Amino acid sequence: MNIFERVAEHRAESDRLSWNGTFEDYIALLREDPTPAMTAHARVYQMIESFGVEEVGGQKRYKFFEQEIFGLDRSIEKLVEEYFHSAARRLDVRKRILLLMGPVSGGKSTLVTLLKRGLEKFSRTEKGAVYAIEGCPMHEEPLHLIPLELRPEVEKEIGVRIEGNLCPSCQMRLRTEYGGDISRVKVERVIISEDNRVGIGTFSPSDPKSQDIADLTGSIDFSTITEFGSESDPRAYRFDGELNKANRGLMEFQEMLKCDEKFLWNLLSLTQEGNFKAGRFALISADEMIVAHTNESEYKSFISNKKNEALQSRMIVMPIPYNLKVSEEEKIYEKLIQQSDMKHVHIAPHALRTAAIFSILTRLKETKKQGMDLVKKMRMYDGEEVEGYKEADLREMQNEYLDEGMSGIDPRYVINRISSALIKQNLQCINALDILRAIKDGLDQHASISKEERERYLNFIALARKEYDELAKKEVQKAFVYSFEESARTLFENYLDNIEAFCNWQKIRDPLTDEEMDPDERLMRSIEEQIGISENAKKAFREEILIRISAYSRKERKFEYSSHDRLREAIEKKLFADLKDIVKITTSTKTPDATQLKRMNEVIKRLIEEHGYTATSANELLRYVGSLLNR
Repeated sequence: MNIFERVAEHRAESDRLSWNGTFEDYIALLREDPTPAMTAHARVYQMIESFGVEEVGGQKRYKFFEQEIFGLDRSIEKLVEEYFHSAARRLDVRKRILLLMGPVSGGKSTLVTLLKRGLEKFSRTEKGAVYAIEGCPMHEEPLHLIPLELRPEVEKEIGVRIEGNLCPSCQMRLRTEYGGDISRVKVERVIISEDNRVGIGTFSPSDPKSQDIADLTGSIDFSTITEFGSESDPRAYRFDGELNKANRGLMEFQEMLKCDEKFLWNLLSLTQEGNFKAGRFALISADEMIVAHTNESEYKSFISNKKNEALQSRMIVMPIPYNLKVSEEEKIYEKLIQQSDMKHVHIAPHALRTAAIFSILTRLKETKKQGMDLVKKMRMYDGEEVEGYKEADLREMQNEYLDEGMSGIDPRYVINRISSALIKQNLQCINALDILRAIKDGLDQHASISKEERERYLNFIALARKEYDELAKKEVQKAFVYSFEESARTLFENYLDNIEAFCNWQKIRDPLTDEEMDPDERLMRSIEEQIGISENAKKAFREEILIRISAYSRKERKFEYSSHDRLREAIEKKLFADLKDIVKITTSTKTPDATQLKRMNEVIKRLIEEHGYTATSANELLRYVGSLLNR
């Protein structure tokens, strides 16, 4: 890539996006397409929608969030539908502060950063174009030039709503530069940019003694006040507060409830009336979405204070819990590791999954549902089927606790422990046991964990290791099966022949002697028992398989052994059970003979080529599984 060519292309693209004209030209533009005049809330919603929406299992998934936010589909759907969409339609929720409330490292800041970056990109598209009065310090909507008395007629004429008044600076310029002729007022296209302080403002609390309200609303420019002679002259005022600069876009309040009360008073009028007080001017209009975030303990302290009732009533609180899906938690760890300088370290397969299992277990609450333990619940939450439970049971558990996911181990802790293990031991390869050991060691140093919690977490580490043991054994056993697909398919075809004969009260033919025989009950049961199919349930299971085959046949699709999850699991377990002794002997032999050595080398090769291991991590896995099978 030629760096300077790309920079030149980027600059040319920015030049292409520029637009300058008069207010008259802007009105002509709106007659063709009124979308540039949309509100800040509508702009955020349109931006989210522009990335695409898909429906999965009756739930909307917004693609805008999927690269950075994992496992929060339900929370995001609620956020978009109940706040962004409603606010975009000018419903009353747009007059509320959006407060994201959740545990540390739960994704609140990431979500707001995504919205800011998304707005920046969206404003560079035709659909998201933003136009402002040229030279306005607040990048004001040009339609504010229309006198209040004429607005109903203009709104009807061009099909847009006009809300807000000219800022003091533009009022003066209209009189002095343009002689009151609004048609000549210059209008330009602006690109939303946090760096350039256009359409995005960020307020972060600091020491109340040193922080000034001017950070929000701007301040008097004392260097010019002698020139203009009055504090109420707009030319002697800097309209450079965060609320000024966030106009037309988004205002972020970081850790909002840590702010001093006087900084929050400005939001009372801004949220409800769309204006705020600054200096010795009339109320200044601002069109901006206010997004704040805080943690649960600070929120509880905030609502317990009666003095905060006015501000509390102007808030929409959206809980942002921890992710509760193992597969999504893995993606979080992968993302964080990719952002670090530790990408060169090989992380063995299932290592991050094992850490994710531990994390999710700490966040789940015990259900009242009979026979459902935390591990089964974890599997169902991750989309796995658990025998005896249905989709309705999953929905019931998800609605059982409103605060599920608001506590537990956060992703940062796990990543910190992985980093500690990598740096401390200077490893080039790390496996699940290394990570679990690092997590366990870190519990002693975790100041906020009580003795009771530590005992619970140690139990979850043991459960996570147990899950990993099963994954490790399955991985090695699968690698030992030569031509696994062929072996599985042969066993599968044999099983289907037998259950078809059983259900139809027929006999089957021996492929060698051609004589008729009864269905092989022993074979069928040896497969079905692998997944806990009881003697009483076997007939229903076999009939279900035949019905599935018939359905595939009608759609002209081939029914493979992997087409039915439970049957696939049963076939694999049966093959593994038959191979267990071979695996046990081969992996545990300290001085393997030529045949055993050849077999081990084949297994290591398969683990490397097909399962993502390195030679080191494959050898470690074989030794570990050998020790498991010898217990």
